[in-house]
Amino acid sequence: MQVINAVIPSPEQAAAFFGAAENGPFTMINLLKFKPKADYADGRDAHLSGFEAYMRYGMAVRAHIEAVGGVPGYAGRVTGLMLGEVEELWDMVALAEYPSLAAFQQMVANPDYQAISVHREAGLAGQLNIKTQGPRA
Repeated sequence: MQVINAVIPSPEQAAAFFGAAENGPFTMINLLKFKPKADYADGRDAHLSGFEAYMRYGMAVRAHIEAVGGVPGYAGRVTGLMLGEVEELWDMVALAEYPSLAAFQQMVANPDYQAISVHREAGLAGQLNIKTQGPRA
């Protein structure tokens, strides 16, 4: 299986994701790979690591998740692999719960959210966002 690391979804990926039928609450699993050094388009803060740039985003995104009724969840560094094989481990895993696809779309369309995304883009070499849903009672 080939994994293509991306930081911004392609127009086709976004259309497929947001065009899916609404099916209630979900948890987003974020697999994160950091750049060795932050890479801001305007050249600022070149002294930061990719992790440090991403943490600027990470600290600010909590309020955006909560503003749409979501719940920020666990976040932690990947420290080992017990089963399976990969060429390289992801650096971090982060979870966030959202009440609906519409709420998630509202969050990412918010200009204030888009403004903090510059830190995510500066810090990440790659990311997988995996939408999951648990069994319903």
